[in-house]
Amino acid sequence: MLLEFSCSNHKSIRKEILFSAMAGTDDAHDDKTIRFGNYRILRSGLIYGPNGSGKSNLIDAILFVKRLVVESVGYPLGHGIRQITHKLEPADSESSYAMQFVANGIRYMYGFTLKNLLVADEYLYYVPNGRQIRIFERSGADFAAGSRFGGKLSACRNVVNSNRLLLSCAANYSKVAEIIAAYKFFLRDLQVYSHLNQNRWTQYSLYRIGSNSEIRRAVIGFLRDLGTGIRDIEVKIDRKKLEMADLPDFFGEFPNMLLQKDVDAISARVVYDQFSTDLMREESDGIRKLMALIYPLTDLSSGSKALICDELEASLHESVLHNLVKFVMNLPEGNTSQLFFTTHDTTLLNSDIFRRDQIWFTEMTNDRSTDLYSLAELKDVRKNENFARCYMLGKYGAVPMQDPDFAKYSSFL
Repeated sequence: MLLEFSCSNHKSIRKEILFSAMAGTDDAHDDKTIRFGNYRILRSGLIYGPNGSGKSNLIDAILFVKRLVVESVGYPLGHGIRQITHKLEPADSESSYAMQFVANGIRYMYGFTLKNLLVADEYLYYVPNGRQIRIFERSGADFAAGSRFGGKLSACRNVVNSNRLLLSCAANYSKVAEIIAAYKFFLRDLQVYSHLNQNRWTQYSLYRIGSNSEIRRAVIGFLRDLGTGIRDIEVKIDRKKLEMADLPDFFGEFPNMLLQKDVDAISARVVYDQFSTDLMREESDGIRKLMALIYPLTDLSSGSKALICDELEASLHESVLHNLVKFVMNLPEGNTSQLFFTTHDTTLLNSDIFRRDQIWFTEMTNDRSTDLYSLAELKDVRKNENFARCYMLGKYGAVPMQDPDFAKYSSFL
């Protein structure tokens, strides 16, 4: 489970913002929360805000952390970490990232700071039996392991460097079970979707559908229950050589190496009652979006996934979106999967669906930086009031402020 995420100085995010899945004092829909010791954890949450207010940058920051944890062990020496800071911050300013999560039933706290595109510090703690214990702390290239872990991280000293996270290195070069559990949370249990990686998600979903008959049956049943009319998905997986036309322009000087490798070529046909269609060439944006998300969504039923989506409703019908939310909110007791997403769909701003602490907003401050807050933080918000109407009236902020003179542009529109 994801418990909390905070970051600062990442794209439009300047000062530290905090997103929390820890349930507050609101007792609405208490049966939809997840019990974890003495805590109640939110199963889902949604984030609203005007265009350009930083919703996608929050998702991007989470994806940035995930990728750095999973991939930085392989970063070559001498290369900085590609990261974009706030435009008003100096080039040598620090960026911080921190996440609390549950892996294998134990709470973990992990975080790091970047400066000049390199790792300045990093830490990992866990809380077995209610007591916080240090796994490691790092400053620059030096690190110290907690007393329980002694010399178990000695093999990492020749691997870790200023552009690699210690968590990434230790998970691959040590056998510390607690570190491996934390790493696997980022690798396997934390899944992040955005339109920028939709094609990658589509390929992954199709691969899983085509290679596992049980997953295929579950996916088809899920699509049928959503009212898509889909009866089957025929997936074909071939091995082929890449051709120059398959490579995007930005590969630059490296295509010769790539062109010598075999890759999986995946295609799919979507079968209806009376005809079938080619998924990528003939299907609607909505069906392609569903096909990208379908495996990670059905995978939530496995019991321990956190899926983060940017603009979940894009290209999806309102009823499909509501059914997806209903599916997650009604996962059985004992299932700890979660779904958090950004959206513009105000039909979900409904006290019959969400609690106040599940609803979040982003808005731009005067210095063009992102502010993030939950509905539960605002005063005088009744738990049964008309959230959608109050939001559109501007009571909660985070709505576009239209200039009263906007009508002057009507002759151009």
